[in-house]
Amino acid sequence: MSEDTKNSLRTARNRSFLNKDFVDFRSQLLDYARTYFPDRIQDFSEASLGGLFLDLAAYVGDVSSFYLDHQFRELDPATAVERDNIERMARNAGIKVTGASPASTSVVFTVKVNSQQAGVKFQPSEFDLPIIKKTTTLSTDAGVTFELTEDLDFSERDENNELLADVIVNEVNTDGTPRNYFVSRTGVCTSGDRVTESFDIADDYVPFRTVTLSNIDVSEILDLRDADGNIYYEVDSLTQDTVFSAIENLEKDNKIVKNKIALRSAPRRFIRESSTGTGLTTLRFGSGQAGTLDGDLIPDPSELALPLYGKKVFSTFTIDPNSLLKTKTLGISPRNTTLTVQYRSGGGLNHNISAGSVSGVSELVATFPNSPTVADATAVKASLTVANPSPASGGENALSIEQLRGLIGSARNAQNRIVTKQDLLARIYTMPSEFGRVFRVGVADNPRNPLATTMYVVNRNSSGNLILSPDALKKNLVSYLNEFRLISDAVDILDARIVNYGINFQIAVDPSFNPSAVLNACITKLAQYTRVENFQIGEPLRLSDLTNIVYNTPGVLSVVDLKPVSLVGSQNNRQYSPVAHNMKVNTVKGMVFPPDGGIFELKFSEFDIKGAVV
Repeated sequence: MSEDTKNSLRTARNRSFLNKDFVDFRSQLLDYARTYFPDRIQDFSEASLGGLFLDLAAYVGDVSSFYLDHQFRELDPATAVERDNIERMARNAGIKVTGASPASTSVVFTVKVNSQQAGVKFQPSEFDLPIIKKTTTLSTDAGVTFELTEDLDFSERDENNELLADVIVNEVNTDGTPRNYFVSRTGVCTSGDRVTESFDIADDYVPFRTVTLSNIDVSEILDLRDADGNIYYEVDSLTQDTVFSAIENLEKDNKIVKNKIALRSAPRRFIRESSTGTGLTTLRFGSGQAGTLDGDLIPDPSELALPLYGKKVFSTFTIDPNSLLKTKTLGISPRNTTLTVQYRSGGGLNHNISAGSVSGVSELVATFPNSPTVADATAVKASLTVANPSPASGGENALSIEQLRGLIGSARNAQNRIVTKQDLLARIYTMPSEFGRVFRVGVADNPRNPLATTMYVVNRNSSGNLILSPDALKKNLVSYLNEFRLISDAVDILDARIVNYGINFQIAVDPSFNPSAVLNACITKLAQYTRVENFQIGEPLRLSDLTNIVYNTPGVLSVVDLKPVSLVGSQNNRQYSPVAHNMKVNTVKGMVFPPDGGIFELKFSEFDIKGAVV
């Protein structure tokens, strides 16, 4: 054996890397000291100097081990507990952390206008037809403010020169000719308050400057510009240096296509970040300076060409087309100016107002393109009435930290296109909140078309009960998903089938317990378990779970009988879903399955859960 080998064996130390707590560290250190330093320190009792050294080293190891384990757990969204880390992982996965989302509803605007004779026909006077602007705000019985999101031109006509508005004769003259008309148009309104806020920006250069808005639950940035009128655009990430914008279509087909899409360079841009803890929203800008911003916002493609000086042949090469849209500064950081931000804030389940809740106009913004008399214009404005024939929907409370944690996995697996069902679900649940938010989504194959996917959606009202999703929300979903789906794929969006049900059960109670108290405890536990938040579209009712909940209630000796029952239509002044479902026929292996695209809802727990003691 060589001398080097002997020396390496002589100097080797036995070490264990399995110690995790103070006791194990001290025990290992004690064995180590007695093995390798027996002639230095003999006394390692707790009161000795050697014991002090062991305790100090074990304490340092214990603390370091704890924080190492903690930091390792914080790398996984399934085990992370710190809110900031979970939000950071969500943003890295492409999830926009937002507050409560607003609700939307269709509102009918009706005005009374004078009659006008055109040839042999009578029609509403063109001079009296207004344009109600999109900043008009409406009040509701619930105290929630709604704002019109689009201009309503009452004089707009179709390709046949017929008014798009609904026209009804109101009063007639003595000769039977119309005196005036009720003219109505329907517009989409979104809940929330429009807020304007200004920020004075100092003259110092701060890369990736941030400003924090003072209101919570910001759902949409309506406008952001500086003192010089420069517009800042919201982007998904600061690497995105172009945005799509809408420009008015002046061609002959503008009756069909109102706006054209244009690609616009966005050197001034920002991203929006929200905190689930505070509910506040922070705007983050780029790192460039306006005076020294690189001119290659869109580089010259000729600069990316390969120099082939005198070469007759060359090898295969690839140029990334994304390099044509790269900048070095990630946008301009504002300085020495005043930023003015207009945004919409507010949202939640309470914004899902019922039908007929819109009570009036808080602030009317209207113009008359055909210049009527002042008296006629005033009379038209005074005659304006509003009504929402259908309830508002799309409003949801802010995502909890647990809900955010659950979205991270699917968002990480999703690409910037829809290929799998997980991609589809991730895109739907991460749709910007200003377009509304669905409560539950179910995805199924289309048996008639292998390239098509059937998607079922459902929403909730202000009471937390399931309702059908409005058409406006479905249109937003279609527009949003079309940006990511493959050209050969198709997605059919259908309403989920809401199945209302109740639970009837009988129990035997221990004589030493109060039967009424035991029964109420069972009903309370069943109501908690059957909350609609605990169910997905297509998820069955598990009879064993329901039975175990009742059986494990203190005082219950046995569950004599338990069965779910379908509830349909109007019963005892309570309105249920019209979907009838045979619970017995659809029970397989102890599980009650809903119909295709169906979701179970126990709507009124105080009435629909009935128990008896036998």
